[in-house]
Amino acid sequence: MKKLTVAFITLCIAWAANAQLDHKIKPLNQQDTLRGAITAERAWWDVQHYAITVNPDFATKTISGSNNIRFKAIAAGSIMQIDLQGVLQIDSIAIVYSSPQTKDKKWNADTKKDLTRNGNAWYIHTPGGFEINQNYTLTIYYHGKPKEALRAPWDGGWIWKKDQNNNPWMSVACQGLGASVWYPCKDHQSDEPDNGATLTIIVPDTLTAVGNGRLANKQQMGNSTTAWVWKVTNPINNYNIIPYIGKYTNFTETYIGETEKNLELSYWVLNYNETKAKEQFKQVVPMLQCFEKWFGPYPFYEDGFKLVESPHLGMEHQSAVAYGNQFKNGYLGRDLSGTGWGLKWDFIIIHESGHEWFGNNITSKDLADMWIHESFTNYSETIYTQCQFGIEAGNDYVIGTRNNIANDIPIIAPYNVNKEGSGDMYYKGGNMIHTIRQIINNDEKFRQLLRGLNKTFYHQTVTTQQVETYISQQSGINFSKVFDQYLRSTQIPVLEYKIKGNTVTYRWSNCVSGFNMPVKIFAGKEQWLKPTQKWQSTRFADWFNAKQFKIDRNFYIETKKL
Repeated sequence: MKKLTVAFITLCIAWAANAQLDHKIKPLNQQDTLRGAITAERAWWDVQHYAITVNPDFATKTISGSNNIRFKAIAAGSIMQIDLQGVLQIDSIAIVYSSPQTKDKKWNADTKKDLTRNGNAWYIHTPGGFEINQNYTLTIYYHGKPKEALRAPWDGGWIWKKDQNNNPWMSVACQGLGASVWYPCKDHQSDEPDNGATLTIIVPDTLTAVGNGRLANKQQMGNSTTAWVWKVTNPINNYNIIPYIGKYTNFTETYIGETEKNLELSYWVLNYNETKAKEQFKQVVPMLQCFEKWFGPYPFYEDGFKLVESPHLGMEHQSAVAYGNQFKNGYLGRDLSGTGWGLKWDFIIIHESGHEWFGNNITSKDLADMWIHESFTNYSETIYTQCQFGIEAGNDYVIGTRNNIANDIPIIAPYNVNKEGSGDMYYKGGNMIHTIRQIINNDEKFRQLLRGLNKTFYHQTVTTQQVETYISQQSGINFSKVFDQYLRSTQIPVLEYKIKGNTVTYRWSNCVSGFNMPVKIFAGKEQWLKPTQKWQSTRFADWFNAKQFKIDRNFYIETKKL
């Protein structure tokens, strides 16, 4: 019973660590398709820039605001799908035409005639006339009571809390659920605004508002409110654009990165936590040094790097990482690996910052491919542990996290329905990458592969196939069956073997068809076996010692001695 209890607690912690997404399995319906697919009403226009304004009312838990969406017509079309969830209402719509043929033309929609709705998908029936490859501006005003996040970040929505001094403390968490839970947009991961975004947050003069990127303006509004204007110059995913509102204080430092550019590190914490933050956030610079070495230059120098204390555990909001780990090492003071190494560093600083490379720089087009975000970022924890404490510490850490793997459903989910697969995208995905590293058997080549991913797919949205193909081509090893095994199956491959004298007989079982992953053994010397699903034998020389025979622990497999 003691083991069962410990295992149960471990699984609960593992579930909690999957902070970004809600992993409940729900029946699919039409709304899932409208949310997750590139519909005809989405396909013909491409977002270039968002200029969002939001004015929250803490007392009534309501918001009002607008979004100026600059878009490019990339094909013929006239009906636009805009996403806005729940009881939020669109008040008015206008389009400014700016092509040479229609310059200065403005169309104001009749919301009773030109606007229809199917659940969370709103359809704007425009008069058309969009010239291909020209930019236009769609302005939407809206208001209402957004969905409230009651257990953020595991559920999504607006967060209305108070700090320990009873001051309002607000933010949003919306990965998976989508940014349309609080502002109107084209809510699909594949379409990031190419030229970034501007976020204007209007708050009482007594509060501070923080957003992504750099502070562009701060303007007194004359009614005891202040407008804080934050500007992002790089492409950014919808769910990463987030306001933070509270009694913040700010301190900064400068990091000189790999490219010898100055990166501003800006920290925003509740005013009574400044002393604790200054101590805990000393981990940021060594994190950046480690990740720049392994993943390449920080991808958003122009927008800076921020940690912002949040009223929830944490999230990877681009250039404004949400931090709520209570200034503790580990995951709220716990070690998710059970090895002790996870208590040497702050989980939220390391994990959520790792997403700046995998998730924010490289973004999956479809939520089904979220392993691209979470598996690599999970492995960033191992990389950081290795940077600070050595390779065996990193190995201990990633192997320790295997206790959190459920093997319930495949990591890759159905496409075009806005659904993610198993939470195993974290620990199982990280161990898959660790296994691939062993097969490559050259850490410098592996490091260059990680850097190459971030360079090749810099500021891009990608598919699983693109990432798989890149890894196989750059490594010179066909990893297709490895990806099939760990991403598309819940089976853990079993290496069956028997030893007679100096001869080892072996095969793979419990695996996908054609699985042929090599594996390293030790029996007096290191050697490689190349099992298939058929029995085969290898006779070793006299140095072979059956009593010392063991299979490298760094491969995520099971073994069965016959």
